[in-house]
Amino acid sequence: MLRKLFNLLAGRGAETPAVAGASELVREGDRLARKGALTKALERYRAAFAADPVCLEALLGMGNVMVDLWMLDEAVAAYGHAQALAPRSAAIRSALLFHQHYAAVIDAPALFEAHRRAGEQLMANAAPAAPAVRRATAGRRLRIGYVSPNFSRHSAGYFIEPVIRHHDREQFEVFCYYAHAKSDDVTARFRAMADGWRDIPKTDGAELAALIRADGIDVLVDLAGHSKANRLAAFAHKPAPLQITWLGYPDTTGLPAIDVRITDAIADPAPQADALNSERLVRIAGGFLCYQPPADSPPVVDHVNPASAVVFCSFNNIAKLNAGMVRLWSAILEAAPDSRLVLKSAPLNFAETADRVLESFEQFGIAAGRVEVRGWITQREQHLHMYDGVDIALDTYPYNGTTTTCEALWMGVPVVTRAGSVHMSRVGASLLHAAGLDTLVAHDAQGYVDIAVALANDVARRRELRATLPQRLAASALLDHAGFTRKLEQVYRDAFAAV
Repeated sequence: MLRKLFNLLAGRGAETPAVAGASELVREGDRLARKGALTKALERYRAAFAADPVCLEALLGMGNVMVDLWMLDEAVAAYGHAQALAPRSAAIRSALLFHQHYAAVIDAPALFEAHRRAGEQLMANAAPAAPAVRRATAGRRLRIGYVSPNFSRHSAGYFIEPVIRHHDREQFEVFCYYAHAKSDDVTARFRAMADGWRDIPKTDGAELAALIRADGIDVLVDLAGHSKANRLAAFAHKPAPLQITWLGYPDTTGLPAIDVRITDAIADPAPQADALNSERLVRIAGGFLCYQPPADSPPVVDHVNPASAVVFCSFNNIAKLNAGMVRLWSAILEAAPDSRLVLKSAPLNFAETADRVLESFEQFGIAAGRVEVRGWITQREQHLHMYDGVDIALDTYPYNGTTTTCEALWMGVPVVTRAGSVHMSRVGASLLHAAGLDTLVAHDAQGYVDIAVALANDVARRRELRATLPQRLAASALLDHAGFTRKLEQVYRDAFAAV
């Protein structure tokens, strides 16, 4: 098995350039990756790994490039090998956990066990510290601390910014701990809204925990989970009496020091979801998210294509696309013979990735001309204008979209989703339920195809949805920012009282 893994990562059978030294090869791979020459970069990393099978930099370079090349199974193997070589590295373990969610088939108990072990390792790495002091609440505001690397022009901002803006400042003080060096206009808005702002891009877990303890935070909220640049290591020190995870990660953290995970009854139905989380699940009625549409979003174009020329789309991260989804989307295109599919994702800027995706559809008999691929679009308005010419958005499975689903609905494009058994495959159902669109939620593969094809053939319904979706969304719980924030604040109050 180990030899098979080694051969997979080292690319046995492929020609690799003969350049001396693993370190030199890694540097060359890094340079090529920055230029976008992904296949050549991968060759260098593989050569470095073949020369030095304990070279972490080669494995991590391989993993990162493989994600952009749409080689997800191989990327997970690279991260897994790196984690085996560096079992105490929280960053590598988190990268492995994060990318395991892109698998076509999810073994939920095994994934939970992997998170539980990661949580235990984080706790073991944390030096013993004095327990957080639970200050008396009578006559004072609760102090909330939000920890995130995404207080910037990032998709998470569409969901956290309205909450911070609508917090009742007579009842709550808001501190933001920003774990990234990037700063933009959205960062400036967050900074202006916060009662306390801390830049922590280079602060380690123990230092951050000490800072949080000194700030007297009552409720500390993780907004990243095991995603990149997370600060779960600080949570392991338990610097606040109540610690919560919410929003930025589609799973449990596995960390015993985090008390609560915020969700809803559709995204995490009881009782089965409770057994797959180390945290206590608190379900918010009406949905666990609220969405703030882009302030500069263009008006919805009053246009729908006829059934004979319907255009499907998916603007989700291409990493969420797997062979099972290619098969289902191909079945939908087969059932609507003159339809097209538009895919947009940053890695599709790379010719190698675009070719791999198009070839995967050709294997199911779909001609390349029926699938259009687009890469990153810098201007947000231009990106949103891409919804003008499409009719139906197809959600990914088992890792559903979130921002892309809200965005499509806001631009008048209905979304068809498939609901599974775990949180990441039920977010679409949660969002569509909040928008009153339960009929667009499928519960198996055939149902997903049937709903998409029926909607493609129902021009009148598509026209009605195009005209009314923005108003539906505006009137839904998803855009009730103040109402959602009051619910969230009550969760904080109730959970803190129980500490």
